[in-house]
Amino acid sequence: MTNDRNHYPCFECDLDKLSENLAALVERCHDSLIEVAGVVKGVSALPEIVRVFEKSGVKFIATSRVDQLRAIRSYGFVTKPLMLIRIPMLSELADVVALSDISLQSDITVLRALNEEAKKQNRTHEVILMMDLGDLREGFWNEEDAIDAALEIERELTNLKLSGVGVNLSCYGSVTPNKRNMQGLVSLASDIEREIGRKLDYISGGASTSLYMAVNGTMPYRINLLRIGDMALRGETDGFAPGFLHKDVFTIKAEVIECREKPSFPVGELTVNAFGEVGQYEDRGIRRRALVALGRVDYGNCFDLVPRMKGVEILGASSDHTILDVEDAEREIRVGDVLEFGIRAYGPLVYLTNTPSVRMAYKGGE
Repeated sequence: MTNDRNHYPCFECDLDKLSENLAALVERCHDSLIEVAGVVKGVSALPEIVRVFEKSGVKFIATSRVDQLRAIRSYGFVTKPLMLIRIPMLSELADVVALSDISLQSDITVLRALNEEAKKQNRTHEVILMMDLGDLREGFWNEEDAIDAALEIERELTNLKLSGVGVNLSCYGSVTPNKRNMQGLVSLASDIEREIGRKLDYISGGASTSLYMAVNGTMPYRINLLRIGDMALRGETDGFAPGFLHKDVFTIKAEVIECREKPSFPVGELTVNAFGEVGQYEDRGIRRRALVALGRVDYGNCFDLVPRMKGVEILGASSDHTILDVEDAEREIRVGDVLEFGIRAYGPLVYLTNTPSVRMAYKGGE
């Protein structure tokens, strides 16, 4: 709990801890001969955070949005190549070529149009072909289609360079990266290399959820690129929380706007809440409750927040309020107090760095 009279709510990033996380991850990946694409989409490519990625040992700076690529280019201090990690729309290919150096691709129609745009801009654009190994998001499903696309790039799409193949796992279908699907990607890469007659630069084995394989030594040898954001930002992902990473890079600070004793079960006929949901309530009698000026439009799911004060419990939230049980708080809570929260999931990062209603604050760094 703090009593600073700053503008609240705020979302604070410890730049030194982020830098240490990135250094630790890059070191361990390099020990396994794996390069890192540092993904900044989770923090909306904010310049102070992009600068930390730029000064780290990542190979690429990566994001999923063209508008973020444009912002990164405008900062003026980024020298690392930029990677677009969402399959692009046909309507944005001019910007893809102009703003990124390498992109993930999974559709031959887009690849052909991308080649024409690169030709117009007199540039060579690098691409990584994505393979769907069961997560059912982006990627070629049939190996023959991927090989055909690779051959067309190599022989006909002369303003594109086929730099590698990749996969995404866990983001939609919750498929766990493992030795079997990673080896499947390596086998696909070998088939493509045999067809085009040369080695690929990169075999990209996924994102933060694949990192545990690099750390525990089970990643197949030829996987040499991971796209890592969440693990550096939060220090954990999907149950993997290595002890060498900080888990408190980010802190939410929210001001208490009401605090009093109230019943713990709503009084009256119940219906759905403001979001069309049926609430779940436990009757615990009269309890001391606090409201903070921060709500679902700011962070998404309130249960992804972790109170830093012992004895504070999150009960729920509306669009603009978060409701807390503070009956057992280690200190008495009053109106005007500022409570601190950590985050236990990726979602709040995206929400909190995108809303103008939450002030970004930074500590540490240069």
